[in-house]
Amino acid sequence: MGLFEKVISYLPEVARPTQRRLSFKEKLKWTAICLVIFYAMGLIPLFGLGQNALQQFEYLSIILGAQFGSIVSLGIGPLVTASIVLQLLNGSGLVKFDQTTHEGRRRFQGTQKIMNIGFIIFEACIYVFMGGLAPPAELVGTAMFFHLELFLVFQLFLGGILIMFMDELISKWGFGSGISLFIVANVAQEIFTRALSPMPSPTNPGIATGAIPALFQSLAAGDAVTAGLELAAVIATIAVFVIAVYTQAMKIEIPLSFGRVRGHGIRWPLAFIYTSNIPVILVAALLANVQLFGKLLQNWGHPILGTFVGNTPSSGLVSWLYSPDIVGKIIRGSITLADFGHAAVYMLFMIGGAVMFSVFWVQTSGMDARSQAEKIMASGLQIPGFRKDQRILEKVLDRYIGPLTIMGAIAVGFLAAIADLSGALGHGTGILLAVMIVYRMYEDIAKQHMMDMHPMMRKFME
Repeated sequence: MGLFEKVISYLPEVARPTQRRLSFKEKLKWTAICLVIFYAMGLIPLFGLGQNALQQFEYLSIILGAQFGSIVSLGIGPLVTASIVLQLLNGSGLVKFDQTTHEGRRRFQGTQKIMNIGFIIFEACIYVFMGGLAPPAELVGTAMFFHLELFLVFQLFLGGILIMFMDELISKWGFGSGISLFIVANVAQEIFTRALSPMPSPTNPGIATGAIPALFQSLAAGDAVTAGLELAAVIATIAVFVIAVYTQAMKIEIPLSFGRVRGHGIRWPLAFIYTSNIPVILVAALLANVQLFGKLLQNWGHPILGTFVGNTPSSGLVSWLYSPDIVGKIIRGSITLADFGHAAVYMLFMIGGAVMFSVFWVQTSGMDARSQAEKIMASGLQIPGFRKDQRILEKVLDRYIGPLTIMGAIAVGFLAAIADLSGALGHGTGILLAVMIVYRMYEDIAKQHMMDMHPMMRKFME
């Protein structure tokens, strides 16, 4: 056994359930426990924190599943970044994992966990030593300042490790994944606040924070512009919900039959958005990291990625990868031709990134035609009218899976960009992610509930 294998074998992990199938109540229990712990951790402030330069990055905290200034300031950022890097390495052929074997899957998961820990430490150090989360300014130059910096890094590391293990716990004992659940938790909280909060807005104390109370206040005061902005945000939010649910329900069903049993068969569903919300999560997290590192580099005196005015990108790469509020500018009458060009660049990046990550995800997660053909053959199924041969089945599936991977990624990247440009409440990408995640969790819960009620259905669901 090599050194790397020894390191992987000693890594701590969440034990898998001893029983083959967990009940619906058991999965629901562990999912709820992790959700409560996540909310509680978001309320624990970092000890020794003075300057919080990341506090105003509300949109980024939603996408990263973070609460800046708390013990979960890193959120899911390190986990998603590690996943992106590992997928790029695997997709480029620099690192190869044979995930058709148990040993290959173990090496892949062990490598990902090591990279998770490495990025947790790296991002914790970046946040603290580049001034994003720093001790009180009056202690600069003293030994106490350096000691507090190290303690802040330790707290961020502790929070990142807990997030990593909660993600693993949910994936093994709950519904979906922790990454998805934590994004939904932040988006739900943000939408509720932005839609219904009657508290005064920090930027405009004369109007409520929530869009619905602010809409009625603006109408009563005769402020047509503000009322139009709030109404547009509410309509955009509802539209994103409806379109996301509709696209999630689109699917292609391939008829399959049992070779030896005539008249009995099932339909194998292939969703139009084949890779679900994974590409959007990866692209959104990549954009969030670019914005964060751009701000930290500017604070450090090296604006390599661009500059900010307050918390709004104003030049460089960060400005082009920042969504302009097209609808808001149209209502205010301040739209220019450059804004449309900016929106086009942002949309192209979202679509291109979604396609790239979608292709990598299919190849590394067992969703390609060969893996699906092996799964169908192992279930004793075949396509009616075709010879029972895995190669033939793989060719038939590849006619659908290849185009669905590309077209679904283009559609979800386009939807995410349009949702951001529309100025929806809670930010468009966040809402789109939340809807897709909740819809997928609903399908998992319904599937689990069906299997609990009808154990014979397990053969068809596996």
